[in-house]
Amino acid sequence: MKGPISQFIETHYLHFNAAALVDAAKGYETHLTEGGKMMVTLAGAMSTAELGKSLAEMIRAGKVDIISCTGANLEEDIMNLVAHNHYKRVPHYRDLSPQDEWDLLENHYNRVTDTCIPEEEAFRRLQKHIEGIWKGAQDKGERYFPHEYMYQILLSGELEQYYEIDPKNSWMLAAAERNLPIVVPGWEDSTMGNIFASYVIKGELQASTMKSGIEYMTWLADWYVKNSDGKGVGFFQIGGGIAGDFPICVVPMLYQDMEMENIPFWSYFCQISDSTTSYGSYSGAVPNEKITWGKLDIHTPKFIVESDATIVAPLMFAYILGW
Repeated sequence: MKGPISQFIETHYLHFNAAALVDAAKGYETHLTEGGKMMVTLAGAMSTAELGKSLAEMIRAGKVDIISCTGANLEEDIMNLVAHNHYKRVPHYRDLSPQDEWDLLENHYNRVTDTCIPEEEAFRRLQKHIEGIWKGAQDKGERYFPHEYMYQILLSGELEQYYEIDPKNSWMLAAAERNLPIVVPGWEDSTMGNIFASYVIKGELQASTMKSGIEYMTWLADWYVKNSDGKGVGFFQIGGGIAGDFPICVVPMLYQDMEMENIPFWSYFCQISDSTTSYGSYSGAVPNEKITWGKLDIHTPKFIVESDATIVAPLMFAYILGW
């Protein structure tokens, strides 16, 4: 018996995008029930939107097998964990003048729509501790992926002194505890990526201490081959951008470039997006376009929910969790 949120959804979400939400959520459930695995991709600022409140439970419940996310989502979940009480909400963000924005910068607040991340308590607090992890690895001649360094700092307990939310609401902590596979394409454009690059420029770290995007792709290719038997791997895309573009390409790469002609296509596809399908937009492209690129099969269940992911994703996760 599903809980009150799921019952509400089934009663009221009967048409248009609402019906697409239900169909996609049921498709996700069916995929898992039939033995499939699921990749979830996180674009935008879903961590700052506190998606961890539902995503962490999805991870603990075994309903997510691998994540692809931007560097921003990787770090911003941890920043919310250690600096939540210092965040500043700006509900009237549409009325801000350039001077108002400058004042926020002067006060060390970086704005994401209506939420400002505090530089000192979030960025610098994490930097102070992660720097030691990076340098320690380099001193030992070791090198890791960006998410592996984050797992190390979380599992060390070093950040527990700063926790300002219930740790069960941190999806990164849930992922670290399960050692969930993550790929982080384009990590260099995140705040921690910029900070790491600054240490390289200053000669304090070597670029090779951080494993690269090409290494993420080759690792993902190996993971996909090992996990695509049977029902196969589904693809649940939140937003657009590199978090989705990067991992979905592993299938045509294996099929076309590695000439592995028996490699399965992604076996479920859903995207939550408000991107417009026009002007060559990839984030807004309808799922059928992906058939022509060798990513999805004709028979792959395909869903698109054209709405705000901050509203839709928690509802879909609640439904899948039976809340």
